[in-house]
Amino acid sequence: MRALITGIGGFAGSHLADYLVQYTDCDVWGVVRRTRWRIAHLEGRIHTVTCDLTDVTATGRLVEEVRPDLVFHLAAYSRVGASWAHPWETYETNLRTQLSLLEALVSAGQRPRVLIVGSNEAYGKPERLPVDERHPFRPVTPYGVTKAAQDLMGLQYYLAHEMPIVRVRPFNHIGPRQSLGFVCPDLAVQVAKIEQGEQEPVIRVGNLSARRDFTDVRDVVVAYWLALTRGDPGDVYNVGSGESHAVQEILDILVQASKVPIRVEVDPDRLRPSDVPEVRCDAGKLHQRTGWEPKIPFEKSVLDVLEDWRQRVRNL
Repeated sequence: MRALITGIGGFAGSHLADYLVQYTDCDVWGVVRRTRWRIAHLEGRIHTVTCDLTDVTATGRLVEEVRPDLVFHLAAYSRVGASWAHPWETYETNLRTQLSLLEALVSAGQRPRVLIVGSNEAYGKPERLPVDERHPFRPVTPYGVTKAAQDLMGLQYYLAHEMPIVRVRPFNHIGPRQSLGFVCPDLAVQVAKIEQGEQEPVIRVGNLSARRDFTDVRDVVVAYWLALTRGDPGDVYNVGSGESHAVQEILDILVQASKVPIRVEVDPDRLRPSDVPEVRCDAGKLHQRTGWEPKIPFEKSVLDVLEDWRQRVRNL
């Protein structure tokens, strides 16, 4: 089968490419726009195409060239916190990109299985815990609004065009190669810089009490594969660990692993508006349908992020 990953140069996209290359017989194609460093190690084992997915004409040429059997749509503006400062860019990127892709497939008469990646941010502040797929959409971030819209757009194309679309709603995921702008790498990079003497021995933090359902990205991409290949078209599946961890726990693991003493200070600029106290996922539906469950322990994920940033800082 020919698999197309949009956003293959991104955090989750690169790990999904790793998984498909190592564990499946897929011929892997990926859409890149700028960043390639995360997939440099896969050169010669995957095919990449440069394309601006907000351009309908270019996207049409892409699907005609690749003619995929499976499409994993991961390309998106993914910084939740930054979406407050850049709401229009977030809306335009996430909605136009997906609309161009789905329209191109319909126009070309292609019917690959398509995975639409939403987010738990569409649920907003939970009315109940754990959050299952029946929870209403109540997004409190601009990013969450776009993810609710992407989810509904995927459902609409399934209903209107009978496209075999499966939707997923992943909760927070962490792991190596994650960009700054997310809590774990934002803390880990400070530890790495302190160890190298590039920053004073102080970590500046935001809200440490917020609890999130963190799943290792290497487990998340397995869920994506299983959801698309074993899930029911038209259906939707949460992806998460079922456990919540406070940001304080991430900080404690990092500080304990540091090679030098570190003190902690609260930075008001890192405090996010409308913070949700706790989020916890109910992924029972996905487990029941596919057998998926996360395997990588939370502490290992955090330590792997730290080691990733140690290497990056040393190579700067």
